[in-house]
Amino acid sequence: MSSREAVVHRYMDGFRRSDHGAILDCLTDDVRWCIHGLRTTNGKVEFDDEIENPAFEGSPELAVERTIDAGDVIVVTGTGTGHHREAGRFRFAYNDVFTFREDLIAQVDSYVVGLGSG
Repeated sequence: MSSREAVVHRYMDGFRRSDHGAILDCLTDDVRWCIHGLRTTNGKVEFDDEIENPAFEGSPELAVERTIDAGDVIVVTGTGTGHHREAGRFRFAYNDVFTFREDLIAQVDSYVVGLGSG
Protein backbone atom coordinates (compact mmCIF):
# COMPACT_ATOMS: atom_id res chain seq x y z
CA MET A 1 0.00 0.00 0.00
CA SER A 2 1.40 3.41 -0.96
CA SER A 3 1.62 6.26 1.54
CA ARG A 4 -1.20 8.07 -0.28
CA GLU A 5 -3.42 4.99 -0.16
CA ALA A 6 -2.75 4.85 3.58
CA VAL A 7 -3.90 8.48 3.93
CA VAL A 8 -7.12 7.67 2.06
CA HIS A 9 -7.79 4.67 4.29
CA ARG A 10 -7.20 6.80 7.43
CA TYR A 11 -9.68 9.32 5.97
CA MET A 12 -12.26 6.56 5.36
CA ASP A 13 -11.76 5.17 8.88
CA GLY A 14 -12.29 8.70 10.22
CA PHE A 15 -15.69 8.84 8.49
CA ARG A 16 -16.65 5.46 9.93
CA ARG A 17 -16.10 6.93 13.42
CA SER A 18 -17.15 10.54 12.67
CA ASP A 19 -13.65 11.48 13.84
CA HIS A 20 -13.30 15.05 12.57
CA GLY A 21 -9.65 15.39 13.65
CA ALA A 22 -8.57 12.22 11.87
CA ILE A 23 -10.31 13.31 8.66
CA LEU A 24 -9.10 16.92 8.74
CA ASP A 25 -5.50 15.80 9.37
CA CYS A 26 -5.58 14.16 5.92
CA LEU A 27 -6.53 17.39 4.11
CA THR A 28 -4.86 20.55 2.81
CA ASP A 29 -6.18 23.80 4.32
CA ASP A 30 -7.77 24.78 0.98
CA VAL A 31 -9.33 21.36 0.30
CA ARG A 32 -12.27 21.26 -2.12
CA TRP A 33 -14.99 18.59 -1.78
CA CYS A 34 -17.44 18.27 -4.64
CA ILE A 35 -20.32 15.90 -3.94
CA HIS A 36 -21.51 15.93 -7.54
CA GLY A 37 -25.14 16.90 -7.93
CA LEU A 38 -25.44 18.04 -4.30
CA ARG A 39 -22.85 20.41 -2.88
CA THR A 40 -19.30 21.72 -3.06
CA THR A 41 -17.32 22.78 0.00
CA ASN A 42 -14.17 24.89 -0.02
CA GLY A 43 -11.63 24.80 2.81
CA LYS A 44 -11.39 22.79 6.00
CA VAL A 45 -14.08 24.76 7.87
CA GLU A 46 -16.78 24.01 5.26
CA PHE A 47 -15.50 20.44 4.91
CA ASP A 48 -15.73 19.96 8.68
CA ASP A 49 -19.37 21.14 8.66
CA GLU A 50 -20.23 18.49 6.05
CA ILE A 51 -18.61 15.56 7.90
CA GLU A 52 -21.68 15.22 10.09
CA ASN A 53 -24.38 16.79 7.95
CA PRO A 54 -27.37 17.58 10.21
CA ALA A 55 -29.72 15.74 7.80
CA PHE A 56 -28.09 12.44 8.80
CA GLU A 57 -27.71 10.50 12.05
CA GLY A 58 -24.67 8.56 13.21
CA SER A 59 -21.65 7.47 11.25
CA PRO A 60 -21.92 5.77 7.87
CA GLU A 61 -20.97 2.15 7.33
CA LEU A 62 -18.46 2.17 4.48
CA ALA A 63 -17.08 -0.83 2.62
CA VAL A 64 -14.13 -0.20 0.31
CA GLU A 65 -14.31 -2.58 -2.62
CA ARG A 66 -11.51 -1.25 -4.79
CA THR A 67 -8.62 1.19 -4.43
CA ILE A 68 -6.82 2.40 -7.54
CA ASP A 69 -3.52 4.27 -7.18
CA ALA A 70 -2.73 6.57 -10.09
CA GLY A 71 0.07 8.67 -8.58
CA ASP A 72 -1.42 12.03 -7.52
CA VAL A 73 -4.91 10.51 -7.68
CA ILE A 74 -6.38 7.67 -5.62
CA VAL A 75 -9.79 6.29 -6.58
CA VAL A 76 -11.92 4.36 -4.11
CA THR A 77 -15.14 2.53 -4.97
CA GLY A 78 -17.47 0.87 -2.53
CA THR A 79 -20.85 0.64 -0.90
CA GLY A 80 -22.28 2.03 2.28
CA THR A 81 -25.25 2.44 4.55
CA GLY A 82 -26.41 5.61 6.24
CA HIS A 83 -29.36 6.94 8.19
CA HIS A 84 -31.24 10.01 6.99
CA ARG A 85 -33.22 11.74 9.77
CA GLU A 86 -36.41 11.92 7.69
CA ALA A 87 -36.14 9.09 5.15
CA GLY A 88 -34.51 6.49 7.43
CA ARG A 89 -31.86 3.93 6.59
CA PHE A 90 -30.52 3.87 3.04
CA ARG A 91 -27.86 2.07 1.01
CA PHE A 92 -25.59 3.63 -1.57
CA ALA A 93 -22.71 2.96 -3.92
CA TYR A 94 -19.92 5.51 -4.08
CA ASN A 95 -16.85 6.46 -6.02
CA ASP A 96 -14.43 8.95 -4.44
CA VAL A 97 -11.59 10.48 -6.43
CA PHE A 98 -8.88 11.91 -4.17
CA THR A 99 -6.40 14.38 -5.70
CA PHE A 100 -3.24 14.90 -3.68
CA ARG A 101 -0.88 17.82 -3.21
CA GLU A 102 2.28 16.53 -1.57
CA ASP A 103 1.04 13.95 0.97
CA LEU A 104 -2.36 15.54 1.72
CA ILE A 105 -5.73 15.37 -0.01
CA ALA A 106 -6.37 18.64 -1.88
CA GLN A 107 -9.62 17.66 -3.60
CA VAL A 108 -12.31 15.03 -3.20
CA ASP A 109 -14.80 14.33 -5.98
CA SER A 110 -17.62 12.14 -4.65
CA TYR A 111 -20.16 10.36 -6.82
CA VAL A 112 -22.96 8.72 -4.86
CA VAL A 113 -25.81 6.56 -6.18
CA GLY A 114 -28.71 5.51 -3.97
CA LEU A 115 -29.49 1.80 -3.78
CA GLY A 116 -32.72 2.06 -1.81
CA SER A 117 -33.56 1.39 1.81
CA GLY A 118 -32.36 -1.43 3.98
